[in-house]
Amino acid sequence: MTTTTNLRNNCVTLSGTVISAPVYSHEIYGEKFYEVTLSVKRLSGMDDLLPISVSEHLLSDVFFEGNSVTVSGQFRSYNKTVGEKSKLMLTVFVREVLPYDETINPNTLELTGYICKPPIYRTTPFNREICDVLIAVNRQYNKSDYIPCIVWGRNARFAGTLAVGEHINVVGRVQSRNYQKKLPDETVVTRTAYEVSVSKITVIADGDENETIAQ
Repeated sequence: MTTTTNLRNNCVTLSGTVISAPVYSHEIYGEKFYEVTLSVKRLSGMDDLLPISVSEHLLSDVFFEGNSVTVSGQFRSYNKTVGEKSKLMLTVFVREVLPYDETINPNTLELTGYICKPPIYRTTPFNREICDVLIAVNRQYNKSDYIPCIVWGRNARFAGTLAVGEHINVVGRVQSRNYQKKLPDETVVTRTAYEVSVSKITVIADGDENETIAQ
């Protein structure tokens, strides 16, 4: 698969406010990367607090606290060892820093990949339908990103019928969600999950779109 195709498989654009100064994260082949937290408004007025990874070559004075910025790139995953366990971490890998544009949708994402775990369909106590779907998205150098997605309503019913290995396209947004986790010592801590909130899901058959359910 070509690099161009891989770039089309995973596209994210975010516009928001920088709420944390760049912090050194890691180095790959002599290139340093920094983590920044971006606050992105939802239509509801709430904020998603999203981690973004920025190369030292793209760092500039736009990344200071309180400044507004628009970035485009890819939603990526990596494994981080915490104690004796491996934890799936997610971040928006920035490929381009754009002039801030308050007129565009501040949070858009499109992924094309393969379902890699059986979808989990359920309903909430308020009878809202939800389906959890994990998608493997191909990346260059024979790597893949594993992206958790949440599908809602009639889309959730449709997603719950899909099989592992199904080739799909999803459109939505990146969101942050706080949840409570009980530790072995019985203490409860608040943690943050990052995932894709799906607005449209399409099954791809033989390179063509086969069926689309859209909210």
